[in-house]
Amino acid sequence: MNRRKFLHLFSSGCLIGLHSCTTAPITERRQLKLISEFKLNAQAKAIYEKIKKKEKMSDDEASLNQIKEIGKKIEDSISEYFSRANISDPTLNFDWEYILIDNKKVKNAWCMPGGKIAVYTGMLEITKNVNGLAAVMGHEIAHAVAKHSIERASRSVAINIVTRVTDALTGGKLSSVNRATGMDTIGLLTQMGIVNPFSRKQESEADYLGLIFASLSGYDIRETINVWERMKEASKGKLPPEFMSTHPSPENRKKKIEFWINEITLKYPPINNS
Repeated sequence: MNRRKFLHLFSSGCLIGLHSCTTAPITERRQLKLISEFKLNAQAKAIYEKIKKKEKMSDDEASLNQIKEIGKKIEDSISEYFSRANISDPTLNFDWEYILIDNKKVKNAWCMPGGKIAVYTGMLEITKNVNGLAAVMGHEIAHAVAKHSIERASRSVAINIVTRVTDALTGGKLSSVNRATGMDTIGLLTQMGIVNPFSRKQESEADYLGLIFASLSGYDIRETINVWERMKEASKGKLPPEFMSTHPSPENRKKKIEFWINEITLKYPPINNS
């Protein structure tokens, strides 16, 4: 199997002979899902419980309540949007939960499969206000809504299968290259050529969907630009080249967000959940 066929196999989003192709909500990007959502959600829940015990929870009740309020608005807006569109709600099996981790050094937030969300107190220094927090939470929730974790896990399985089959068909040439170079050359090329660009595509999709979810929930998505500016300043320029990163560069991210804001504001106005 040559490189062109190998890349084409994955760029299509589906593997021949496997009937696990779906599309991402709203964007309708083709996806490969070989992993059970139920199983991944259960695993995420177990990990989430361990994190709650291991990490120090913040006693800032006002900030936690704000996080929960924003989350509830986004939850309801997502369900209402898909209900009105007569589309199956991708959050139907979610068991939403929110925690605030007391760690000012960590400027991060995440959402596990199934709606298990964490915000670090360090991120509050970046978000600054309710609209900024909604922008970050919308982005992280978008990853879960679009089933990105399921997609990544499925693609890892598929890449492993194809790599082993290719190695066998070429008489072990891939393994020989690894032994000769003393490193996982094939793994590195795969990371650079398939996994990283794929992850950047997911990040951009989460940016886009996150803007939509925040807008549907009544938040000012123009604040998103300021959030990423503050994030860039906080990173102090310590970012890898985009081709080596799983995230788009701040410059590319900002350009896309600026381009999307007017379109999304008009197309996805606040939705009435009452």
